[in-house]
Amino acid sequence: MTEISHDRLLIIDFGSQVTQLIARRLREANIYCEIHPYQVVTDSFLQTFGPRAVILSGGPASVFAENAPHPPKAVFSMGVPVLGICYGQQIMMHMLGGQVDRGQGTAEFGRAYVTQADGDLPLLDGWFDDGPEQVWMSHGDHVSRIAPGFQVYGTSPNAPFAIIADPARNFFATQFHPEVHHTPNGARLYENFVRLAGFTGDWTMGAYREEAIEKIRAQVGDGKVICALSGGVDSSVAAVLIHEAIGDQLTCVFVDHGLMRKDEAAEVTTMFREHYNLPLIHADESELFLTALESISDPEQKRKIIGRLFIEVFEKHAAAIGGADFLAQGTLYPDVIESVSFSGGPSVTIKSHHNVGGLPERMNMALVEPLRELFKDEVRALGRELGLPAHFIGRHPFPGPGLAIRCPCEITRPKLDILREADAVYIDQIRKHGLYDQIWQAFVAILPVRTVGVMGDGRTYDYACALRAVTSVDGMTADFYPFSHEFLGETATRIINEVPGINRVTYDITSKPPGTIEWE
Repeated sequence: MTEISHDRLLIIDFGSQVTQLIARRLREANIYCEIHPYQVVTDSFLQTFGPRAVILSGGPASVFAENAPHPPKAVFSMGVPVLGICYGQQIMMHMLGGQVDRGQGTAEFGRAYVTQADGDLPLLDGWFDDGPEQVWMSHGDHVSRIAPGFQVYGTSPNAPFAIIADPARNFFATQFHPEVHHTPNGARLYENFVRLAGFTGDWTMGAYREEAIEKIRAQVGDGKVICALSGGVDSSVAAVLIHEAIGDQLTCVFVDHGLMRKDEAAEVTTMFREHYNLPLIHADESELFLTALESISDPEQKRKIIGRLFIEVFEKHAAAIGGADFLAQGTLYPDVIESVSFSGGPSVTIKSHHNVGGLPERMNMALVEPLRELFKDEVRALGRELGLPAHFIGRHPFPGPGLAIRCPCEITRPKLDILREADAVYIDQIRKHGLYDQIWQAFVAILPVRTVGVMGDGRTYDYACALRAVTSVDGMTADFYPFSHEFLGETATRIINEVPGINRVTYDITSKPPGTIEWE
């Protein structure tokens, strides 16, 4: 557990896919918080951690299930404010003398509207000023009787106990999720909660930088660190941060796995050698990766192959510099939550990330992951704190597996060449139209089908591609970017005219969820 001088808020994770968004809301209010799975939160843990407040997250479980996850009873006797969210509300009622019933017609998923009940509650300052509040529900079971001491402060058609509280003990609970963007006024509720708990909002990215440097120094000691530098924002911020902490104990390795965008390898190596005083090895391992990926169609297998080869390459170059004790990566919160739940909690796996779920069990180096608890926008804020150029910090995310996951099914060198050219045209179009900074991430995926077309007087039988562009705040949820038909038509024309091998262009309008941002 990190030694932190700030007041701390504890989030007990019961496996919700959006638990990390609770932390994000709190960080926006400059509150230091940590997420820990319910399995590790014992009475002794609580005593050592010393939280000023506790939040019980949502989760997929039912209080009726065998071995249903519980917080320790001490949570409710510590004398600190407690907020239960969805499952957190249900388990709170279950443990404090209320009653929870199974679904049976009262399940509620998606948008709902909560109406204010009688009574004033400081938690709801700024709520209901303009009538009912839109919220986001996601529950099957429901509270049917509230525990002694609690009152109802908000109701929805399918949740008569949508907002409840015991003000005397500073216990609060909601059936909906205030942390998601579909609850527009949710951030205000969290701000009210931490104000009631007495937080002063003294945690900033400057403080995170100082504490992260201390943690890196404590972890690494006199050891050597080799850093996986992709040239993306995450790994670059991690490299600069680690270099600030340990200086020449760090060596960066840029692995060109043959899955980079057009001219990216040259751009990355030039930038870091000319603008940063970081030791950098350019490892051209494209033949190794592309050979290993031949005939591989399953996306999970692709990710695990890439993860395994990354480690082998780093171990090889670590040996070349006289050995390294640690491997540094730019792993982020969304990577962790989609691969496995944070710190081993009970949430459902969505997909493996090459730098999380794809790591082999055999590791000759320990991991240093100073960004593991940050969202993308927080990494950019840290990058600004570290003095990285604004144009660089604003770059769209690029996945570690690179174009491998933008080439569904089998990967071939000719398909990768086509994909690079199409992607370069697409991004050029976005920049020319002044849209780059409005978009979270944009890319082309080459589809595993060929279509008949006609160009001039001749028949073509070439690949189709899909354009993808999304808007997002944190990468956990995303909507497609609403390009004009004129833009899409102009871009499709350019790609078909300028990129041999593509004769059909589509635009992906899937949101996240149900889709993910990347295709694989």
